Amino acid sequence: MANPVLRQALACAARGLPVFPCQPGKKTPATRHGYHDATTDPAQIREWFDRHPDRNLAIATGAPGPDVLDVDERGPAGNGFPALARLNAAGLLARASGRTRTPSGGLHVYFAGSSQRSGHLATCHIDFLSQGGYVLVPPSQTGGKPYQLIMALPGRGGLDWDAAVRLLNPAREQAREARRHTPGEQLDNLARWVAAQREGNRNNGLFWAANRALETDHAADLSPLAVAARQAGLTGPEITRTLESARRTSGAHPKRRDRQAEGGG
Repeated sequence: MANPVLRQALACAARGLPVFPCQPGKKTPATRHGYHDATTDPAQIREWFDRHPDRNLAIATGAPGPDVLDVDERGPAGNGFPALARLNAAGLLARASGRTRTPSGGLHVYFAGSSQRSGHLATCHIDFLSQGGYVLVPPSQTGGKPYQLIMALPGRGGLDWDAAVRLLNPAREQAREARRHTPGEQLDNLARWVAAQREGNRNNGLFWAANRALETDHAADLSPLAVAARQAGLTGPEITRTLESARRTSGAHPKRRDRQAEGGG
């Protein structure tokens, strides 16, 4: 089979991991409902990738897919490797099943899938992707750089995200997490995070933040996220596509205010 993306997609599906396509060179879903469209059906997978070998390949996280610890590398702004070392020293990574290097120099650490909620620790520069998330996998690429498998590990167990949060979060961070349950404060925190995203993670970061906001308020005004995405360097059309994809995924409808912010007016 000459198409390496299709070959990898079928291999993932054969292992019971639901997959779906993303736009070439990007983390933006290429299907209408994003990770909700993920499947292990070979016929559907061939339809997606046979004539589009340049598409990126994504796996929906959370059972039956894997859970993934996403370790960021942000250069002078910091990285998640100190937090990863603390988790490792505490034995919380002992049951990992694999590691993949991301194009930005970060890391994806794989675990058995669960029904835990996805999570985000801003000050530690790590994300936990489980129910309601997805990751790109090799041979996908962004910014001209590929995702690379570093090693397969013998573990087949899970990561206790609550235990990780208790270990890594100081009291001040825990207080901030509690305040995020207030919709307005949550949106402000998400917008600040989106504005700080670097090239290669901006679209995915905006999509992730929009989904978190819509989980809290199905009719949320996403214009603060649109403004933040423009600050991060995304164009109006990119922002529009990503926010519309997030609203389709959640079953919500685009708001006029979102569009005004995306257009900068």
